[in-house]
Amino acid sequence: MQNPITWQEFQKIELRVGTIVQVDDFPAARNPAYILQIDFGPDIGIKKSSAQITKRYTKDTLMHRQVICVTNFSPKQIGPIMSECLITGFVLDHGDVILSQPEKPVPNGTRLA
Repeated sequence: MQNPITWQEFQKIELRVGTIVQVDDFPAARNPAYILQIDFGPDIGIKKSSAQITKRYTKDTLMHRQVICVTNFSPKQIGPIMSECLITGFVLDHGDVILSQPEKPVPNGTRLA
């Protein structure tokens, strides 16, 4: 096991489900990417993120898809946009990303336990 963390450290990370409600091309990105707007429900609202997932996903296949994100990172400037959350996924050897998502629909904002 590399770099173990405590249970208390893990509990600080807010992994929540949200629904992608807008997908835009991100031509200013160094690598092909989208700008995503993700709805985390009324308590958190809509957050913006950049994602380099253009190899496996089109704008149409991303719309209304639920994804699991880290919602309590500090905002990060990525080119001209401010990223407000981190979409999670599995990076394959050749760089493709497979998004992590719930098996069945759950309410936006639900925290991963």
